[in-house]
Amino acid sequence: MTENSPAALAAPYDALLLCSFGGPNGPDDVLPFLRNVTVGKNIPEDRLVEVGEHYGHFEGKSPINEQNLDLLRALQVELERRGIELPVVWGNRNWHPYTVDTLRDAVAFGAKRVLTIVTSAYASYSGSRQYREHLAAAVADLGDAAPEIDIVRPFFNDPGFVAANADAIAEAAVKLDGGLAGAHVVYVTHSIPDTMQDASAETGPGYREQHEDVLATINALLAGDVAPAFESSLAYCSRSGDPRTPWLEPDVNDHLEELAKQGVRKVVIAPIGFISDHMEVAFDLDTEAMETAGELGIQAVRADTVGVRDKFVSGLVDLVVERAARERGEDATPVTVGEYPALPDVAPPGSCRMRHGEVTGIPVLAGAED
Repeated sequence: MTENSPAALAAPYDALLLCSFGGPNGPDDVLPFLRNVTVGKNIPEDRLVEVGEHYGHFEGKSPINEQNLDLLRALQVELERRGIELPVVWGNRNWHPYTVDTLRDAVAFGAKRVLTIVTSAYASYSGSRQYREHLAAAVADLGDAAPEIDIVRPFFNDPGFVAANADAIAEAAVKLDGGLAGAHVVYVTHSIPDTMQDASAETGPGYREQHEDVLATINALLAGDVAPAFESSLAYCSRSGDPRTPWLEPDVNDHLEELAKQGVRKVVIAPIGFISDHMEVAFDLDTEAMETAGELGIQAVRADTVGVRDKFVSGLVDLVVERAARERGEDATPVTVGEYPALPDVAPPGSCRMRHGEVTGIPVLAGAED
């Protein structure tokens, strides 16, 4: 195997970990899963039961697990197509297969250094730092047997991710009367508390600003040389917790009401904050938001998430190859689109805390000086 051969492009890594949120696989899993998600947050049991009813629309099963398996297989296929030898494994924060168990198995098969792709494109506490805490806890559990773990940088401005979202919106718009011309694209992401937004902006572009940059870049791609006349905006879904705590707004349902008052009659709902159609998309958008649009007399279509689109998967593998090259000491300049440069491989101290300046003492990876 020569140094520059395709098979050597993954070195020094010997496994790729897809690290995700997790979700229930059936009705009996729902409440235990929700308890895992909310541990330490003092969420009343009756609130968990209420949220669990959302899963009842889908026979108690979240679509996220099967979609992670699809992404795992798509990554394997793209790696093999390029001749890159790198096994792909999958572990979750909140449900089976748990990350610590997946890493234990990977070590048993000889993995010593693992590169991780987190299934969140954006930097924030819940989208990046919490995964760094989770991976640090897994390493602590494994002790001396733990592999060395690196994490792929947040990829909101990766060309493949952005282009795949643009393609999904263009394809959805064809279903509208008259297509995209005269439509309003409602870009949607998961809401977070205002304090988390403020903390995300301390060491780089904030969570909201990252999404606004993706929105602007996609709009430019959709416009092209002959720009159809369309408008766009950013809205949020899936807020939770104490209603007295400020979260990013507007909620997508409230926003649709405002758009209807302004005379908007057709929209594309574009879930750019999510990489797959898990519960926040399947319930909050496909069920609630689409019902709201129908009640308001708005013709609405929902764009696909990037899922396993070729451009997205190829972009993720590009990120793996790029990071591996840097770890080998080679010059591998990050490729991005939009206004902001690539976020660093190692997070700067104080980045993406739940609240700026709040030091919890919880260990993290990919920025241990924090």
